[in-house]
Amino acid sequence: MTDATAWKGLTVDQRQSSDGHLPHSSRRPHALGGLVAVLALLLGLTACGGSGGVGDSGGGAPGTGARNGAEPADRVEPLTGAPPAPRLPARVRSADGHDVTVRSTDRVVPLTGALSEIVFTLGLGDKVVARDITATFEQARKLPVVTRGHDVSAESVLSLKPTLVLAETSTGPDEAIAQIRAAGVPLVVLEPAKKLSDVGPRIGTVAAALGVAKAGDRLRHRTEERVEKVREAIPGRKNKPRVAFLYVRGSASVYLLGGADSGAGSLLEAAGAVDAGKESGLRKDFTPITSEALVKAAPDAILVMAKGLDSVGGIDGLLKVPGVAETPAGLDRRVVTVEDGVLLNYGPRTDEVLRSIVDQLYGTGDR
Repeated sequence: MTDATAWKGLTVDQRQSSDGHLPHSSRRPHALGGLVAVLALLLGLTACGGSGGVGDSGGGAPGTGARNGAEPADRVEPLTGAPPAPRLPARVRSADGHDVTVRSTDRVVPLTGALSEIVFTLGLGDKVVARDITATFEQARKLPVVTRGHDVSAESVLSLKPTLVLAETSTGPDEAIAQIRAAGVPLVVLEPAKKLSDVGPRIGTVAAALGVAKAGDRLRHRTEERVEKVREAIPGRKNKPRVAFLYVRGSASVYLLGGADSGAGSLLEAAGAVDAGKESGLRKDFTPITSEALVKAAPDAILVMAKGLDSVGGIDGLLKVPGVAETPAGLDRRVVTVEDGVLLNYGPRTDEVLRSIVDQLYGTGDR
């Protein structure tokens, strides 16, 4: 399958069948290649329960159902103690080259769910006045939606009279970003996070823009310590499991295999696994799934977003995707699921994501 055949002839309904969950690396048409450009048009989404786990048992991933069958609360955990008092004005360098001065954090608009998580976890959630569709955690759920998969409505944002807007380089269209900035609103742009080492700097930049650098240091340390604790508990294994990250959306007929730039590789490596797509030689972010590509990847397990798995009819439906049933993972029905809204966020809840992957991948029997 070529990039062209992945999108040729798509209907309007297919292009609009988005739920806000395309991985970070696949959004801006002007910055990325053919297939990615189409996906940005097709889904226009971000990295946001489901069924599955190892086999059919479910794995307790955030938002996918706990191991005892109860639905876990989809909440972020703010820092303990009183909310930090912003020290303003704050001056930060935006990733798009602008020097930004922030004089008020009374009305904050984060344009991605990942950035919303950081603001709320820093203890300033009461300052947030809008959300992206992927900010589905409990504390943000009732806020008005002003972006859908990084497709921002400048008019909706400006109508809320924000004093600070936080965005990513993948947020668009460019005209909307320019309109917000032209209105005199301080707008700080961050690079999307794609690996564990991005977590600390990302938290630091958001905290600096909010004027709460010390709280940012606390959150960074807390997050890094929790991630390290999970890594220390990973069982030692002579042969690392090969895991393929599949991005699937049955409603839009999108079936992709993650490669070196998918954003999942850092998580898989931290979980003591091998990124099967990357190891098989896939250098870009995603490539259309083919039987040949999956045979070459030979995954022992498959990582998939929870809503993506639901969209193809669960594990039984996933096994009908060409090539999946013939892999070691397909033969063992070994599927790991994580909630769409947190899998690739690389932020304050990354330790939960990593723990969920580890628990599902190894199970208590291998510890």
